[in-house]
Amino acid sequence: MKLSFRKLGNGKPLFILHGLLGSSDNWQTLGKQLAENFTVYLIDQRNHGRSPHSPEHNYDLMSEDLVELMHDESLEKVMLIGHSMGGKTVMLFALQHPEKVERMVVVDISPKEYPANKDIIDTLEKVNLNEVKTRKEVEDILSVDIKDAGILQFLLKNLYWDDNQRLAWRFNLQTLKDFTPLVGEATPIPSNPLQMPALFMMGAKSEHISSTDSKLINAMFSNAKIVTIPEAGHWVHADKPVEFFNVVNTFLSENI
Repeated sequence: MKLSFRKLGNGKPLFILHGLLGSSDNWQTLGKQLAENFTVYLIDQRNHGRSPHSPEHNYDLMSEDLVELMHDESLEKVMLIGHSMGGKTVMLFALQHPEKVERMVVVDISPKEYPANKDIIDTLEKVNLNEVKTRKEVEDILSVDIKDAGILQFLLKNLYWDDNQRLAWRFNLQTLKDFTPLVGEATPIPSNPLQMPALFMMGAKSEHISSTDSKLINAMFSNAKIVTIPEAGHWVHADKPVEFFNVVNTFLSENI
């Protein structure tokens, strides 16, 4: 699939992948900062943002989408940052194509299996886009179940006016609903640990990745280190952008 992306800056290529129900827009500010040292690709994964919709959505396909992008851009090796679902994509891509990965950053997700959670998808389905006329109506419907203002605004960023001047979601809600049982699937364990430098970043307030995951991470990525950002939740890069940038920029710039 030909993914939608924006290309910023100069230097070694760096792919940035958002999480479930997100888009490349979530990474604009940090992408611009990192573009001072790297050629940053802000990527919309399939069924998200401005990338094409497809009835198929799984990590093997998302990994191959990156291979296609690298081919189209004549890239032999890249660095990668992936948050949550994007982190799962990055890990599988590294496992399937280790020769294409120079360094990788996985944000607040572990290779382990996570239980499926349909709560947000179910809430989004309560919005009848054939009936609502304003963004405020959508916000009012979602806010009944979603009390976290940050998550609410994160979801509302996906609303846009289509060619018929009707509100629509940029993500493919039906396909992502079907994908829910797979979103937390475990990343396969390689026969031998992968050697590329890997940084796993976790938010101290998040429950997605913990110190107990370090054994699995180090078994799969022998050159991995885990950094915890204090006072940050699952959206580490949004909660603590300065701290996040400093750690990631230092890691990616090593030995350049």
